[in-house]
This record gives sequence, C-alpha cells and structure tokens, in this order.
Amino acid sequence: MYGTIDGFNYGATTPLAAYLMACLGGALGLRCTARSVRTQRSWKPGWLALGSASIGSGIWTMHFIAMMGFHVKETPVGFDIPTTLLSLLVAIVVVGIGVFMVGYRGVSRGVLLSAGVFTGLGVAGMHYIGMSAMRMQGHLEYSVPTVLLSVLIAVVAATAAVWAAVTIHGFRASLGSSMVMGVAVTGMHYTGMAAVSVRLDDVLGASVGGNAPASLILPMLIGPVIFLVVAGTIIMFDPLLVLGEGEWNQKKADSSRLPPPLPRPVWPARPPEDPVQAPASRPAPPHGGRKYGGW
Repeated sequence: MYGTIDGFNYGATTPLAAYLMACLGGALGLRCTARSVRTQRSWKPGWLALGSASIGSGIWTMHFIAMMGFHVKETPVGFDIPTTLLSLLVAIVVVGIGVFMVGYRGVSRGVLLSAGVFTGLGVAGMHYIGMSAMRMQGHLEYSVPTVLLSVLIAVVAATAAVWAAVTIHGFRASLGSSMVMGVAVTGMHYTGMAAVSVRLDDVLGASVGGNAPASLILPMLIGPVIFLVVAGTIIMFDPLLVLGEGEWNQKKADSSRLPPPLPRPVWPARPPEDPVQAPASRPAPPHGGRKYGGW
C-alpha cells in the first residue's frame, strides 16, 4: 500500500520561501567565487570558503523549508537530526570542491564544466541525504529516470550559474546568476520529490522516530539571518563584490574625469597701519556744548 503524498501542504508559501533562500545563498556564494578570481592569493581561501559555506547553507535551508510542505496523509513524518546535519556538511564540502576549482584553476571551459558538475552533485547529494533523514511508518521508493533527471537539472543549471558569475561582471549578472542557481536548487528539489513514493508498513504504529518538521523552524530562521548579516557586511566593506570589476573601474574612471576643483582665491596682503597716530579727541564741553559766561 502506498501513501498519499502532498508536497505543497502550505500552498505556494514554502516553494517561494525556498526559492528566495536558494537565490540568497547562491548570490552571496557566486559573488564570493567571482571575487576570488580577481583577488590576491592571500585572500583567495577566505573568499572561496565563504562562497562554499554560503551556497551549501543556502541550499540546505532551501531544502528543509520546502520539506515543511511535505505531508503523507497516512503517517506522520519526522527527521533524524544527525543525518540532517550530515546533509549540510556534504553540501558545503562537495560544493566547495567546485568552488575551489574555479578559484585556483581559472575559468577555462574544462574547469567551469568540472566545477558545475561538482556543484550540481553537491546539491543533489544534499537533497537525497536529507531525504534519507526522514522517519515515517514506511519507506521511500524512487523512480530512477526522474532521479537522473533531477541530477541533470542540478548539474546543468549550476554550471550555467558558475559560468555567469565568473565571466559576466556587474550587478545584473550577479542577480541573474543567483536566480539561475535558485532555479537549479529548487528545480532539482521538486523534480526529485516527484520521483518519490511512500510504501507504507503493513502495521502502522502510533508514532515515528526523529524530530517533527516544526522543530526545524529555528535553524531555518537562523540561516537567513546569518546570510543577511554576512551579505550586508561584505557589501558595506567591498562594493566591488556587488558592482563587479567593470562597473567599479568605470565608476573610478568617471570620478577621475571630474573637473579639478577651483583654486582658492589669494587675497592681497593687508596694508601696514599708518604710523601717524590720530590726534586725541578733546573732551566735549559740559552742558551740551554750550559755554556760559560769568555773572
């Protein structure tokens, strides 16, 4: 017997929130990756590590926001916390391999293709490890062709996002690549969910192990706050990260072409004071200036 699955238990709220989180993590991570290509070697590991953690955390947060809307009518659903955290670690590490490849091996076609493959596999690995963390009175079964399609979507879209991030500079390119990355993550997620069916156990018990999805709300809220703080800090102190090298250099060139400031006026020196002293004024006569004769 198979269970009745509803992947949109809260309507469009969870898919939209999941997509926004994927775009946020992708925007920060891809811009950090692009910044590492044009920075000094001493700063490169920091940018790449921040990019890897941002993309990995973003897709992990996206996954569990989307899973808030996953519901099986015949059985409650829980999550095993250690396996859930393992999915986060896998996402950061595997995505980090692709990110560090771009940072240290350049932006050639072969490197970008390899980086996109690793990034897409990181997205897919996070998804299916996260799915294995589910606890219910039954077990999951997958349609292999749909699973392969979901992995292909993740790899192709992730490759396109990495290519756009490091080859097309500027704010619009950053926004576009992050939206493509969001499509890669959410598209892969819901395609993978379409491959799922739940075969229920013959005897349904009263409870299942693991934590309910509601208990994962706090980590989901912490993630977006951290992203916003980090993104705001980086934007504040490094405008090149948002504008891109081309727009930032154009802005500096425009400022250098401004007309020079007007010279300060040079006032003539003050003439020396007249050495001749003015005669001392005589005191006014009494009684309003009138003189009165004697009697």
